[in-house]
Amino acid sequence: MDPWLDPAVAQYAIDHSTPPDDVQQRLIAETSERLGPRATMQVSSDEGVFLQLLTRISGARQAVEVGTFTGYSALCIARGLPEGGTLLCCDVSEEWTAIGRRYWAEAGVEGKIDLRIAPATETLRALPADTRFDLAFIDADKSSYGTYYEEILARMDAGGLILVDNTIWSGRVLDEAPADEDTAALIAFNAALAVDDRVDVVILTFRDGVTMVRKR
Repeated sequence: MDPWLDPAVAQYAIDHSTPPDDVQQRLIAETSERLGPRATMQVSSDEGVFLQLLTRISGARQAVEVGTFTGYSALCIARGLPEGGTLLCCDVSEEWTAIGRRYWAEAGVEGKIDLRIAPATETLRALPADTRFDLAFIDADKSSYGTYYEEILARMDAGGLILVDNTIWSGRVLDEAPADEDTAALIAFNAALAVDDRVDVVILTFRDGVTMVRKR
């Protein structure tokens, strides 16, 4: 649970959202068992439902994710894509993404997912010039959010959607003197998006904050 949310309200939201199926439950359990406290990096089950629904509602066919971890969010996005849709996953960990690969296969979505193990900026900049994305999810190192955002936005047409995780950062974005680089980076990122006239943007007060951006 995110400390800035009332735990009872957060649990109520989970309990009244579409529950994870057997594959998702086992992925959640394995992530928790193997990674302990780091398992909090995994999106919550209700955020997973949100990602899947938005992918499906938007009609996205070409998606990109920066920060895959053990693959829960990728599984949800891939399930929201139509047949023939693809999800490019950018991550640097063979160990963590190997967990996700097994569950993607079980869920029958591995054919939609193209996992690239390398720094995401390198992966994005190496893409063919005509690469276009309809939807993106950014959930990686906070200090590089601005770079990922610019690389992805440049590869979107009008109407493209970008979702950015952790933009409330347990309320630390209110700190006038941020004590760490990640908090300072998120404060700067949020401020920049608020005045970016290329997009429409809203921060959803959902979990640890999810910013939704639509290219104009």
